[in-house]
Amino acid sequence: MSQINATNSLSQIMADIDLGPTGSLQFMFAKLQMAQSQICKNEAESYMKQIETIQEEQAKTAEMIELARKLQNDAKNGTGDCSWDKNASVMPDEMVKFFNERGLSFETTGGEGDYVHNSDEWDYNLKSLTNYQEQIGNKTQTLMIYLQDFIGQYNSYQEGAMSAISSASQTLRSIAKGQ
Repeated sequence: MSQINATNSLSQIMADIDLGPTGSLQFMFAKLQMAQSQICKNEAESYMKQIETIQEEQAKTAEMIELARKLQNDAKNGTGDCSWDKNASVMPDEMVKFFNERGLSFETTGGEGDYVHNSDEWDYNLKSLTNYQEQIGNKTQTLMIYLQDFIGQYNSYQEGAMSAISSASQTLRSIAKGQ
């Protein structure tokens, strides 16, 4: 059997599969089942890569939530890093960038460019982050469902191919024995 390329074209995959010098319908069916399983495998791999990317985003979001909670607690305890108001904390540049790159809203009571937040303002920022976290969590669950579906289809096609090959082999053995 030949190696199969990571392509999604059924005709290309069919051309790449070599089950030997036979034109048996059973072997042709097995070849089709193997090609379909390869397509499912390619799709599953694509979903796995998307899930990996989203999980990295979830980790970054969790870091931002942890940092926002720390800054909120500092503001609440009067140990904030704002030079003129210890009941406030300054949103770090990396967090501002995180919010802006993802189109997340954050508290700007003091106007555009106001990155100083008291405890209540940090509540707003945290809600924005947790809503985003929930949104990407839902996307992960949806992709996992699709992934499971493609894995199930892959297994089914592989089982069909193996069954057809076994049946064709049995037929060839019977013919060879003259039965």
